[in-house]
Amino acid sequence: MTADQIILFSILFFVFVFLVWGRWRYDLVAFVALLISVLTGVVPTSEAFSGFGHPATIIIAIVLIASRGLWNSGAVELLARVFIDKSRKLASHIAIMSTLAAALSAIMNNVAALALLMPLDLQAAAKAKRSPSLSLMPLSFASILGGMITLIGTPPNIVIAEFRNDVLGAPYKMFDFAPVGLACAAVGVAYVTLIGWRLLPLERFKKSGGSELFNLADYVAELKVSAGSNIIGKQVAELDADAEESDVEILGLIRKGLRLPGLARRIEIKAGDILVVEANPEGIDELLGSMNLEYVGSGIKALKDEHLTLNEIVVPEASRLIGRSTSSIRLLYRYGVALVGVSRQGKRFREHVRQLEIRAGDVLLLLGPEERLTDVIARLGFLQLKDRGQKVIQRDKAWLAVGIFAAAIAVASSGFVYLPIALGLAVALYVLLDIVPIRTVYDSVEWPVIILLGAMIPIGGALQDTGGTALIAEGIVSLSEGASPVVVLTLLIVVTMSLSDVMNNTATAVIAAPIAIEIATRLNVSPDPFLMGVAVAASCAFLTPIGHKNNTLIMGPGGYRFGDYWRMGLPLEILVIVVAVPMIVWVWPL
Repeated sequence: MTADQIILFSILFFVFVFLVWGRWRYDLVAFVALLISVLTGVVPTSEAFSGFGHPATIIIAIVLIASRGLWNSGAVELLARVFIDKSRKLASHIAIMSTLAAALSAIMNNVAALALLMPLDLQAAAKAKRSPSLSLMPLSFASILGGMITLIGTPPNIVIAEFRNDVLGAPYKMFDFAPVGLACAAVGVAYVTLIGWRLLPLERFKKSGGSELFNLADYVAELKVSAGSNIIGKQVAELDADAEESDVEILGLIRKGLRLPGLARRIEIKAGDILVVEANPEGIDELLGSMNLEYVGSGIKALKDEHLTLNEIVVPEASRLIGRSTSSIRLLYRYGVALVGVSRQGKRFREHVRQLEIRAGDVLLLLGPEERLTDVIARLGFLQLKDRGQKVIQRDKAWLAVGIFAAAIAVASSGFVYLPIALGLAVALYVLLDIVPIRTVYDSVEWPVIILLGAMIPIGGALQDTGGTALIAEGIVSLSEGASPVVVLTLLIVVTMSLSDVMNNTATAVIAAPIAIEIATRLNVSPDPFLMGVAVAASCAFLTPIGHKNNTLIMGPGGYRFGDYWRMGLPLEILVIVVAVPMIVWVWPL
């Protein structure tokens, strides 16, 4: 190996390690890797930021904004209401929800599709009095599978299409992915409907919906004893009956900033004390009224508002709050929003709620004026869970939004207009018609993904220029020496799929695409089957909660553990390989 190859492989190795470790955000890891690559000379200074102007980066940003327009107009919500009936049996419910998730993910960002359908799925679980963990994982997997159907369904497809354009002079079109993607999605949806959910741990079947639901989650919350409270002078143990009526459990007492030992059962309550409780939002609110308590922080100027509302949100992997506490970012004083409670897969903790280090998948109960809640959700990268606050939906513009989006897809698919231009015009119309308010346009873009892609594209290019991809391709070809190209294609899919389970799928596509081209060149066959294999494999991250953002989002609400994913995911990945390889070879002959 040359010196440049050793440097690049070392950088990629440490990128891999840090992404698996998860301590630092993936966009920061990728950007630091880019800077090191430039400083060591393996990426030319002139190419350092070329990835940020790459068509794949631009398309992904525009697709995210277009997805926000479809959301804001109520078009997707309208579709969901037509297809969803909360009274259906579990298998029927999973079949319809998974099919809808796959269909929506084909025309909009799959994370946005899951965020829309997740509250509906949780409400259905609440009505059926069953655990949402039985249906959330099938829903997540279906949304990932649906993204494989079209060019805009998932970032890896966009990366592969533009990489083909760079190498062969023509990108993949909108529906070039459809034959293989539809076959994988159809078989995958059938699997999660009929078999997949049955492979989850048995205790998932035993848990009732009421104690585990995302929108009815039990939060660890803190409530302040006001000066006029009727519980002053009573012992904590004397509150059990009233607390039980509100379906609330009292976990302890905080006095002068210190959590008292144990459950503080025999402590006499004083004004200014803080009760630590565990309950769902309705129970917390009921206890607040019956005992004349108040939310911590509600008396200060920032929260003196007649129209305070509660809002349940989920913290995704890309949120700015990950690894920090709401106290450290001064959530209350800077944004005018208070953290009331935290739900973390049913776990309890002794730290103050506002001093707790937030993790991906946590569910937060926030209090504040509607407009401030909307602002903080956008600024900190949260996903709204329950409709307790203001939602920017203009249902009278639903068909208008659908028409604009469909027209953009039609002209791009016919070849009249380049896809980024067509989608850009659609987004411009969304802004002009106030379907996407101009002040929220850039809030719609998932900037960590943009940074990741912009940073990894130059590194991927350098890997190809230095002969690193040729070295990897040679290793794969040597490993399958004497075998047919179909076996080599299968091996490439397995390797790429394994990487995607522990790395961001966009980064996996950037690294694996040039390897696919190099392998095809060495075998003297068409590169299309190998590029399609990478596109399929990079999207199939079903073994871990870190391989895809959708898997992270459902971890807290479903009460899943790290090891739960492979139970349903491993057979699905094998099934995808079995379906994808013959479909790829048939549609894209070697």
